[in-house]
Amino acid sequence: MLLRQSEVPLYRDPTAAVEERVSDLLARMTVDEKIAQLHAAWLKLSSDGNHEARTVDFAHGDAGITVETILQHGLGQITRPLGTHTVDPKEGVRALNALQRQMVEETRLGIPVMSHEECLVGLMIKDATLFPSPLNYAATWNPGLVEHVGRIIGEQARSIGCHQGLAPVLDVSRDPRWGRTEETLGEDPYLVGVLACHYVKGLQGEHRDLLATLKHFVGHSASEGGRNHAPVHVGPRELNDVFMLPFEMAVKLANAGSVMPAYHDIDGVPCHADRTLLQETLREKWGFDGLVVADYAGVDLLHGHHAVARDSAAAAALAFNAGLDVELPGHECALHLKEALARGEISEETIDAAASRVLRTKFRLGLFEKPYADPERVDVKSEAAGDIAYRVALESAVLLRNEGGVLPLDVEGAAKVAVIGPTADDPLALLAGYSFPVHLINAGEQSVASIGTPLQALRALLGDQRVIHARGCDIIAERRAGAPVFPSDVSLDTTAHASRDELISRDTGGIAAAVDAARQAGVAIVFVGDLSGLFQSGTVGEGSDTDSLDLPGVQQALLAAVVDSGTPTVVVMTGGRPYNLGGLEDRIAAQIMAFAPGERGAEALAGLLAGRANFTGRLPLSVPKSAGAVPYTYNHRLKSAGTPVAYHFGCRYPFGFGLSYTQFRYGSLALARREVPIADGTIELSFVVENTGSREGSEIVQLYVRDRLASSARPVRELKAFARVPLAAGASARVRVKLPVDMLNFTDGRGERIVEPGDFDLMVGSSSRDLHLGDVVTVTGNAARTLERDWRMVSEVDVLR
Repeated sequence: MLLRQSEVPLYRDPTAAVEERVSDLLARMTVDEKIAQLHAAWLKLSSDGNHEARTVDFAHGDAGITVETILQHGLGQITRPLGTHTVDPKEGVRALNALQRQMVEETRLGIPVMSHEECLVGLMIKDATLFPSPLNYAATWNPGLVEHVGRIIGEQARSIGCHQGLAPVLDVSRDPRWGRTEETLGEDPYLVGVLACHYVKGLQGEHRDLLATLKHFVGHSASEGGRNHAPVHVGPRELNDVFMLPFEMAVKLANAGSVMPAYHDIDGVPCHADRTLLQETLREKWGFDGLVVADYAGVDLLHGHHAVARDSAAAAALAFNAGLDVELPGHECALHLKEALARGEISEETIDAAASRVLRTKFRLGLFEKPYADPERVDVKSEAAGDIAYRVALESAVLLRNEGGVLPLDVEGAAKVAVIGPTADDPLALLAGYSFPVHLINAGEQSVASIGTPLQALRALLGDQRVIHARGCDIIAERRAGAPVFPSDVSLDTTAHASRDELISRDTGGIAAAVDAARQAGVAIVFVGDLSGLFQSGTVGEGSDTDSLDLPGVQQALLAAVVDSGTPTVVVMTGGRPYNLGGLEDRIAAQIMAFAPGERGAEALAGLLAGRANFTGRLPLSVPKSAGAVPYTYNHRLKSAGTPVAYHFGCRYPFGFGLSYTQFRYGSLALARREVPIADGTIELSFVVENTGSREGSEIVQLYVRDRLASSARPVRELKAFARVPLAAGASARVRVKLPVDMLNFTDGRGERIVEPGDFDLMVGSSSRDLHLGDVVTVTGNAARTLERDWRMVSEVDVLR
């Protein structure tokens, strides 16, 4: 510090109230020092303090600014210090400490810097645990397990000095053509909200000393045509009921520490410039008290993409006036705030308010008292973490079809098993786009040799002599950089750009060998699906959107040839979106949807295929029959499936669906009361679930509700409660549900959540289509009720043995 010990200011006193410390420090700061807190820097850090500027990334238009200039007045955040390049975690912490030392000891006021990293599927740095994808989290329907994942990721993040994690993704899936579908928690807002709350609670811990970041606020997944960054066309009622609900839940119930706006515009207003969203709704209506941080280059896009700002200074003014606190990942626009201030486009009071929120967060995190991390206490991979990753993979695989007794495999038998397909022996096929090896794949440095593949796991289980392997085809023969990142990076002459077909392999030369392998075997297991990769370096992931739900490349031809061989065929699909099988769904023996099951996914899949464990995963999103059936979600309004119902629309496998190696029976539905008051009522019902099969299993019970008459068109059904019910063979349990009347709400023309009196259908089932029990409850009252801010958002489910 440059201050003498005898002049220790109030803001340095850890016993003083946070607001007093914020006021004292803010009063001492120059405009330059305040602005420095409102942006990040994306640098390649070095433990000797010779940090390098990044000059080749999409988010650094001001490449001519030196590192010294960026850091001279302090800094709000440092962007992904360990997750930007391959660095040993301990060395990365030493480099981060070197930067922190510069901030604390060499700047005038000694304000520490916050560090953020990606952490959606594990801490996105070298050597950290590689968890399954968020679709896997959702497919477990297990909030407690998702919270455990968050807790482990949070512990790993703290060990490297990370203060903010850029997760979870709360975008409610609406179009599986969108590449970022793999990052979502599915298509139901309630399921997304519940799982998000548990992830946030796990990540942040009891003391919220690590910030979760809710993204992308809001409606990002409803983009036009499923195209990344495209405009969103939804009305205010749907926006609130579907897309904003999970954010509201995570803010109010989980005390989320940060929110990230989305790239797109809604009805012409970019989210990064939408004061109604960021200030009026988020802060004033919901009571959010954390940081609003920009999505990478989102502020710059107001100028370069949306063209609602004339230059970088105007873009910064728009965003910070709307309620932004920190520009990420760099400083492109925030450094021009003084120019905007001089032009009268922003006030110093607005800059002060944002700077105060940043400082308040740093005080709350304890950064001033503990700015450094201990390199010797880095812990980013452990056996316990791997076991939880394995459990998620095990509980999330969904059995969609199982005919003829092919599964489980006969482990003790002598028949050969053909293991076929481009994803059978590719560890990258098990990983989602925000895992470290995939995210940095174009750097060519990432090793995945330690990750077992399905082929290796099946050989270990069945023996080498029983397994015949044939790759059959590639999805991508050679990984390389894909498309430009942002629409503003290219000219509007789209014919000048490379075709997606140049990346995806069309080579059918290996199919004959795959057919030969199948003919030698008693069963063929064909592994197909996706390869995650950013901006079309893969077939799914951020910027890797598609116009088809057909399997990428020649995988369909491979599968058809294997099925035609006559050998019973099991399809295992991995990846980030549901694909069709081109009409082969009724000809295959079995089908499994495994999504991206992470570093121990192969082990989990082998165990499930062999019957060592039972399938308990359920679909968190529907599987549309074709791209022409999109958008399709289970909670649609009437006529969404065509007029009256078009055969080629709809879905084959619906939201909530999944089979098991055992069977379950539902019965004895009972309502505690057939009428409940609108003011504070709770609907109470119970029913019995029985395992009628010969082995243990877990059923995912689901409660759906339909409003019979409303002042606004309502969905055909909506999920309102769910629970995992583990049962031994022959055992049964009574499931009791308490559903607050508040959860029957929808948004009215004023933008308020209301509940109306009337009759509601209650439907209990094993999926959104397979509904086994039903009854009607009446909500009594004389008029609609407007919900208060802290309305009851979650149902209560108890399993009684």
